[in-house]
Amino acid sequence: MLLVATGCARPSSNGPRGGGDLPYPTGAPQLVLCVDSCCGFVAYEYSLREFPFFSLFGNGRATTPGPQIEIYPGPALPNIQQQTITDEGIRAILDAAREAGLYESHDYIEPQTISDAPTTIFTVVDAGGTQHVTRAYALTESNDDGLPSAQREARHKLRHFLDQLGRLRQWLPAGSVGEESSFQPDALRVYSRALTAEDEDADLRQEPKDWPLDQPLSTFGGPVEGQDLRCGVAEGADFDRLFPEARDSNELTPWVSEGTRYKLVFRPLLPDESGC
Repeated sequence: MLLVATGCARPSSNGPRGGGDLPYPTGAPQLVLCVDSCCGFVAYEYSLREFPFFSLFGNGRATTPGPQIEIYPGPALPNIQQQTITDEGIRAILDAAREAGLYESHDYIEPQTISDAPTTIFTVVDAGGTQHVTRAYALTESNDDGLPSAQREARHKLRHFLDQLGRLRQWLPAGSVGEESSFQPDALRVYSRALTAEDEDADLRQEPKDWPLDQPLSTFGGPVEGQDLRCGVAEGADFDRLFPEARDSNELTPWVSEGTRYKLVFRPLLPDESGC
């Protein structure tokens, strides 16, 4: 099922930074590198909360998924961690990305013998703002049997790079990776729909919360094409009011607006993201 949002958005066009022949965009909201996934066999509303496995921005901030609590219902907000990477560390990561072939765009759509697997999407942004996108279907699910040798080698390099991103402290220069902390967003994407009788389990009934914003959920944001959903973004003063309430709720919390109970899905926006 197709995800409606990806985490690898188009950066703005500030100047480059970095040494050697791999300068990169600068600026806090500018994307440098992103590893995301798409599609696969996943519930649609669950996919709305997903965010990239790794995002690196021009000011050195990197975001990754944090540990998730093994309870149900889980928290309404996903656990996103951040850390700061020095210029030396960023250049080492980009060198590794070049070794993996990510400064060119590729589509590795095989093997088709595996069904319902996700596609891993690598996005590298060069100093001129050009995005190089590589897509690899079933990258971590397949052993690549039957593929041409060149494609097997290319997918092996992608898996190696993906592994490297998961253990930065082990191979980047000493002192180039800062301590992890919780990512503090500035905006929150909100998907909403009216609750139905099938949504509420009597054994898991939750205390409702009042929608805290002046604009009611019936008109907040706009409709999502092809879905019985609306999507809007809370930022500024609205974010300041909504975020603490969302943080203290769970994924089954009913939200009441104008006497109607709603199901909400929250997705914190990363620095390069906006809108729905």
